[in-house]
Amino acid sequence: MSARPPLPPFTRETAIQKIRLAEDAWNTRDPARVVLAYSPDTRWRNRVEFPVGRAQAQALLERKWARELDYRLIKELWAFDSHRIAVRFVYEWHDDAGQWYRSHGNENWAFDDDGLMVRRHASINDQPIAEAERKFHWPLGRRPDEHPGLSELGL
Repeated sequence: MSARPPLPPFTRETAIQKIRLAEDAWNTRDPARVVLAYSPDTRWRNRVEFPVGRAQAQALLERKWARELDYRLIKELWAFDSHRIAVRFVYEWHDDAGQWYRSHGNENWAFDDDGLMVRRHASINDQPIAEAERKFHWPLGRRPDEHPGLSELGL
């Protein structure tokens, strides 16, 4: 198994780097790529699903991005310690009927010494919004560095 830097113990700087790498990966909407940041026996809590292992996490992500169209995500550091990071996040997406949503949430992450995430606990709330209320307008993929973060957007 290969290491996924930055590695614990985290500093503020390395925690922020880890968060941006996760954000960038999730914005690809490529489940096979995303799950490589998780340990083979990773355990998640995501809404009402509790996947165990990369295969179940990948299946969850495949279902997620088949339903959450034009997904764009921003993550921000909330807190960290040696092997754990707490993140707040917001993402925007629409369903197949064209209804837009802004999903707000928090994640608690725990990492092994190789920098692979062994635990991911997510709590998420969906807020229907009008398309005109959207704040995330970059082309699909990585958020540009000049795009404001959550605090700058007041979210």
